[in-house]
Amino acid sequence: MPANAPHRPATDRLKPDALGVVGILFLVLSAQAPLTGIAGAVPLSVALGNGSGVPAAYVAAGAVVLLFSVGFVAMSRHVVDPGAFYTYIGKGLGRTAGTGSAAVALFAYCTIQAAMYGLYGATVAQLMDVHTGIDLAWWVWALLTMALVQLLGVAGIDTGARVLAVFVIAETGILLAFALVTLVRGGGPEGLGVAAGFAPHSALDGAPGVAVMFAVASMFGFEATAVYGEEARAPARTVPRATYLSITLITAFFALTSWMVISAHGASHATEDAGRALQDGDSSAFVFQPIADRFGAWTGDLLPVLLATSLFAGILAFHNSANRYLFSLGRERRLPHALCALNRRGAPRAAGVVQTAIAVLLVVPFALAGRDPVVTLFSWFSGVAVLAIMLLYFLTSVSVVVFFRRSRLDRRLWNTAVAPALGALGIAGAIWLVLANLTTLIGGDRTTATWLALTIPVVWLLGAAAHLTRPAGPKPVPPAAVTSEAPGTAAATAASRTSTTSLTPETPEKDPP
Repeated sequence: MPANAPHRPATDRLKPDALGVVGILFLVLSAQAPLTGIAGAVPLSVALGNGSGVPAAYVAAGAVVLLFSVGFVAMSRHVVDPGAFYTYIGKGLGRTAGTGSAAVALFAYCTIQAAMYGLYGATVAQLMDVHTGIDLAWWVWALLTMALVQLLGVAGIDTGARVLAVFVIAETGILLAFALVTLVRGGGPEGLGVAAGFAPHSALDGAPGVAVMFAVASMFGFEATAVYGEEARAPARTVPRATYLSITLITAFFALTSWMVISAHGASHATEDAGRALQDGDSSAFVFQPIADRFGAWTGDLLPVLLATSLFAGILAFHNSANRYLFSLGRERRLPHALCALNRRGAPRAAGVVQTAIAVLLVVPFALAGRDPVVTLFSWFSGVAVLAIMLLYFLTSVSVVVFFRRSRLDRRLWNTAVAPALGALGIAGAIWLVLANLTTLIGGDRTTATWLALTIPVVWLLGAAAHLTRPAGPKPVPPAAVTSEAPGTAAATAASRTSTTSLTPETPEKDPP
């Protein structure tokens, strides 16, 4: 496409300096869909996992992800690219592994978004039927929302960040208000239950693996800090700050809120109450009822609306992440180069359309088959997406160690070897827990869980095969390299001149033997 075409900038660069730490933070927190995570995961963790010890599971999951993030951030100082996972993995483990991982990353982001469309469609359909009398199928609302998400996507990342900020503040505001009021008032009928929430014997009670699995799933999306690095102001500073801040806030938020919900029920009654909510088919009541008891019945009308906006925020966040992966793959010529076309606002134009088309293709079959959007679409795709992203976390940790041992760009042992290795071990344990409990996570049978799990290596192999049959070609205009110094390395200045943002022909990288 000519560089002076009227509908795109002169280079294949995303809009620079569009996001600061706060903007990236809201994009990440919206992907977490906090209200969805609390209302959906906490009742399951309490009923099926370790009961009142669930807050400790969030702390443990946050610690593992924080260890992972140390190496992730170290890599982000040298590699800035919207295809963060696959670029990082490619730098350490070779282009074939990187391209296979790109396919898995796209699969994860697109399936989690499709899963959220299922729950979102069902939630909005019920809300509209109850409050307006409009009775339309769930998939109608899902398709209408896809069109709206597409419009917001082409409006630019700064516009999307502002929209998401409103939704994130609304949903987290009421949950934090409930948690803080409950904390100040000394908890529920049995007090705060500090020992029940965080003591080792409580954390290891029941099935702690289930609780840790859901806690790790709640962290899904924090890695988007690096995805937006090319659009960030001073990415070498912005991305690390946003990464550490988002993990800390997410961990603290989920641990505190789950602790206060359990305290409101009473630690000795929480498991029974959560199980009863699941049997009644409305697990969110385990969370919504204590809030209504504290603030009044009006929250019963507000919380379902906030649940819908929470899901919408997550859908938009994953749309932005997925289309930037498509954009990066197009720029690398691993996919058609037309995918890196940008509009006047510097947002991915063609990649956004393709991502929306993928969402349609994933959602429509469930609608045509008449499947329940929550029991099948939401449960199946969210489960397999969590497993896929865990695999990427593990491969990235390994790649960080290999990359820095080979390049010597950063000689800090903790940041480039110890923490990534510990993170890899923790993530490997989380993968084992997800596999062992995948049937529970997807709410289906073992056969379905097995087929879903097998799709991930198949997707990776297809991506790797695509690279072998169509190796990446030269990019017309490679984006600028990171120019800030990486701490702890004497060669930082030279590295800033030689470390590129992606795997370009100017810096060839061979696959490891």
